[in-house]
Amino acid sequence: MATSLRGRLVRLLAVTAMAGTLVSTGIAEAAPQTVTVGQARFEVLSPTLIRTEYAGDAHFVDAGTFNAIGRDSFTKTPYTATKRDGWLTIRTSAVQLRYKLDSGEFSDDNLTVQLRTGGQDVTARPWTGKPACAFGTLCEAEQLQLAGVGSASDHRGYTGDGFAAGFINPGDGLAFRATAPSAGDYQLDLRYANGTGGDGQHTTRTLTVLVDDAAHTVTLPATADWDTWALATVPITLPAGQHQVTVKRGTADSGNVNLDSLAVVNTGAAYPQPVPPAPTPCAFGVLCEAEQGALSGGAHPASDHDGHSGKAFLAGMERIGASDTLTVTGVPADGSYDLQLRYADATQPTSLTVQTTNLTLPPTSSWNSWRTKAIPVQLKAGTNTVKLSCPDTNCHVNLDTVAVTAPHSVLLAPHAPLGGYRRGLDGVDGSAVSAPGILYQDGWSLLDDTVSALYDPRTKVVTQRPGNQPYQDGYVFAYGQNYGRALQELAQLTGPSLLLPCWAYGVWYSEYYDRTAADFQQTIVPKFRSQHVPLDMLVVDTDFKSPDRWNGWEIDPTRFPDPKAFFQWAHDQGLHTTLNIHPSIRATDPQFPAAQATAKGKLQPGCGNDCYIFDFGDPDQLRAYFDLHRTMEQQGNDVWWLDWCCDGSKSSLPGVTPDAWINQQYAEHGGFAFSRAYGSLQAGGYSSPTAVPTGPWADKRTTLHFTGDTISDWATLAFEVGYTPGESAATGLASVSHDIGGHTGGLQQPGTEPGSTKLPDDLYARWVQFGTFQPIDRLHSNHSDRLPWQYGPAADASATKFLNLRENLVPYTYTLAQQATATGMPIVRPLYLQYPGEQEAYAQAGGEYLYGPDVLVAPATSPGTTATTNVWFPPGNDWTDYFTGKTYRGGTTAQITTGWDTMPVFLRSGGIMVTRSGNVPGDAHDPGTAATVTVAGGHNGAFTLYDGQSLRYTENAHSATLTIGATQRVWTVRFTNTAAPSAVYVDGRRSTWTWDAATRTVTVQAPPTQHPLKVVVSAKPG
Repeated sequence: MATSLRGRLVRLLAVTAMAGTLVSTGIAEAAPQTVTVGQARFEVLSPTLIRTEYAGDAHFVDAGTFNAIGRDSFTKTPYTATKRDGWLTIRTSAVQLRYKLDSGEFSDDNLTVQLRTGGQDVTARPWTGKPACAFGTLCEAEQLQLAGVGSASDHRGYTGDGFAAGFINPGDGLAFRATAPSAGDYQLDLRYANGTGGDGQHTTRTLTVLVDDAAHTVTLPATADWDTWALATVPITLPAGQHQVTVKRGTADSGNVNLDSLAVVNTGAAYPQPVPPAPTPCAFGVLCEAEQGALSGGAHPASDHDGHSGKAFLAGMERIGASDTLTVTGVPADGSYDLQLRYADATQPTSLTVQTTNLTLPPTSSWNSWRTKAIPVQLKAGTNTVKLSCPDTNCHVNLDTVAVTAPHSVLLAPHAPLGGYRRGLDGVDGSAVSAPGILYQDGWSLLDDTVSALYDPRTKVVTQRPGNQPYQDGYVFAYGQNYGRALQELAQLTGPSLLLPCWAYGVWYSEYYDRTAADFQQTIVPKFRSQHVPLDMLVVDTDFKSPDRWNGWEIDPTRFPDPKAFFQWAHDQGLHTTLNIHPSIRATDPQFPAAQATAKGKLQPGCGNDCYIFDFGDPDQLRAYFDLHRTMEQQGNDVWWLDWCCDGSKSSLPGVTPDAWINQQYAEHGGFAFSRAYGSLQAGGYSSPTAVPTGPWADKRTTLHFTGDTISDWATLAFEVGYTPGESAATGLASVSHDIGGHTGGLQQPGTEPGSTKLPDDLYARWVQFGTFQPIDRLHSNHSDRLPWQYGPAADASATKFLNLRENLVPYTYTLAQQATATGMPIVRPLYLQYPGEQEAYAQAGGEYLYGPDVLVAPATSPGTTATTNVWFPPGNDWTDYFTGKTYRGGTTAQITTGWDTMPVFLRSGGIMVTRSGNVPGDAHDPGTAATVTVAGGHNGAFTLYDGQSLRYTENAHSATLTIGATQRVWTVRFTNTAAPSAVYVDGRRSTWTWDAATRTVTVQAPPTQHPLKVVVSAKPG
């Protein structure tokens, strides 16, 4: 096989060499994987992953970075590189990259990547050049070239799609090209907001404006708040022609502002008003943005949902007369064509008129979930007008992209992000925008690593990159529809998702409520035991601290008289513990003098009166910070919960995402970080969707992501169904942890304890069900009941059942977590990871997901004693209800009604699920001597448990066989989706069995063996 491949490559190279100058190949074992042309260098890491590096001084960087720690782990990849007609072309088996020789920095007009995504040919332009801002016109800041600042929309009063947010760190800025009509004096106007910053200050700020090489300082007085905008002016002198303009935070600037827009105008001219963009024609066969048509009747661009391509989508299609008129050019001939329309509609079937045809479009699972549908249209040759309009009050739809194609053409995938991430979901009430990650529907993305610091994982030393400018460093992922490969290569390049201890995948109890050691020892944990509710992790929230309950650094002796004895008691109970930490310290804290001494006097006020904060990027302050943990660690605490929500601590370490840096330190102290992730408190707040320039790529190596303080209502529960798999798919981080039950507000009733509330019984029961099939199942709240016995009998029974199911699922969940670390495929998976060619996999991604490869979960998210959930069953397999045994055909949709005792969970035919055979108080109490395997009939299948235990299922017309590797466990084997057998054999011997006709399940017991065990179910003749 190797010889054949080499032969094919030799023939390919012969043809290539005739076509142009052969630069390099990846055939010989010692052949370099890099191609260098002038100031540009390309490193072929795999057929679908190429590093692109531009160094203005030709000094390239070979060292790894804090993000890219695994670049040297890739095996050599065959490729060819040729020069012809002024272009460098690199070809692998999957992609073709072209770079225009001697054309300078990478941009959208000198570097392209071609790939195949499904049946679609895609041309990617991963690097965008500096956009132009026309003289005398208002230019939206968020649409310029951003470096270190994010595009946000979480304040009011801005124009366009949002604003450029942050300017937190030196170097953060935006850039554009401007052309002066003639030599002379001009001014650059900036529309900005300057409220109270993340550093706690409300004061005049500064930024630096660079025009070519000339630097100017712009002063930005404080505005009333972040919703109030003002103008600042910088006088500039420009020769005629084009200029490079940068607005950034310099080393001497204070930054911490938001920029809405800017304009280069004549001196003294009024600030230009926003001008709606003119409609843009849509060429035949080309994917176009729906919002670029001629809009009327209230139709307008918006960006308040996820998953759309471009800067926005078309909203406002919700009233009679709202319309979008498209000009389609280049239609080849009179005839029938398809209008490919990508839309979202999270309510009910929506009406829409295309030309004169009234349509009804089926809903999608959320406003963040999109479906592309081909609609027949009749067109004339040449240029046509196609009008999309709302015919009646049943119209309620958002439109993203349109394309006119030949009938039955492949549906065109847009460059639209799949999933997304946020630092937290604090304050989220049913919906929130997120930042894009690694996956896009048209199969490519750029991981821009330009600003990431150099890093050696062995020594854990961070060093800054050389100051060569201009400089670009990014990794082009070109995975097509093989999203799993993208996640695997992301894990290989940036490090795998951390595998947590087995017990972490059990049941957690946490509550923001003033608890004492006596409460836990005498009431709460004994109640868990007496009510037969499992428990693995005991979380102690902030009130244990002294002298300040928020940020004290000693354990309050009035609440925990003997901390060491408390932690030992918890460990004797088979429990693990975590303590809440807020990263600041009062000057009155007894530990403060020692901390300030260790920090060499560098701790500064920053969180109120006599409240000091830490700079995690300063080694002395970092040492002082962790010294504060030492006594409690020695007393026996296991894990720290960094609740970096509100205190002004920061990391000034350039080139490293602040959350990733402090989370790595916590992982080195306690095995893993339990914290927010992906950004920093300063970058847009503690619930920020604002992406930081160093990205979200390193957090997964160390972090269990605590998503923060959500609102407790049905809308938030429904939102989290799609959010978890979307975050994991965007970042590769597998361990996402929501507050099960939400945190605060929303639907609250009087609780069972003084000052507490509780959820409605139905909402509580359904949220606990949801947590059962999440990466982490952590009950939590703000003074609100989360324990089963605090609810009515039906909710109590439901929660008890599902918390025990969660505990029994630990072997399966831990195996999925192990697979996530090994392969990059997360525990909770969006449907499109396994069904990328199915439109419904995208349309239903907000309402259902896969728990591993074989289990389909569609949580109930509506009130009542029963709930009906729309479930799409992916094609290629049947799907058997885990609770009822009813089987549904793949490729169909069904309405599934469940009470609180069940939820929509389905096992794929041939799928294998392993659970414990009996309820246990927690993972530490499981001897591991018994397990239950549930197999859904209909297809062959296999599964390997975390400890190497192999299970293989085969079937034919006469029998079904489960083969289990040599085992010390007693197995209970459940064959579902099967008829009553004529006989059952265990290791060739006839065995007893039971048959449940209602669930169509055969159950048989199998003993431990020293050799592979076979359980055979023989079908009745007929």
